[in-house]
Amino acid sequence: MKIQPSVLVHLGYGKYIRSDQVTAVIPVDEDRGPGRRSFVYVQGQLQPIIASRAEDTLIRDLVQEPQEVTQARQQQEILQDLLLELGHVNSTVRRITRDEGGLDLERLEQRIRQVLPE
Repeated sequence: MKIQPSVLVHLGYGKYIRSDQVTAVIPVDEDRGPGRRSFVYVQGQLQPIIASRAEDTLIRDLVQEPQEVTQARQQQEILQDLLLELGHVNSTVRRITRDEGGLDLERLEQRIRQVLPE
């Protein structure tokens, strides 16, 4: 189970809550209907927020990483791998690649370093 800090979870009808502030999700048993599917208890609040989404979908959204976060992590890993491999390219191959192919590996390495977090 992975709760991400500062990730917003959609409760329905324009309501959002930070995933790391949710302390409990309980299904609504009485008067359940449109706009009343789950009670979401939030850290520091006595009364729950009434969510229009079912508890199982809320729990799924709370514990799964958003696709954008997963993709960003994968992209960073690919850039790190590329940077590591570029470090093994010797100066002769770099010169030929730049002069004959138009690909400046030094500039590419520099751009990758600017993008990757330190």
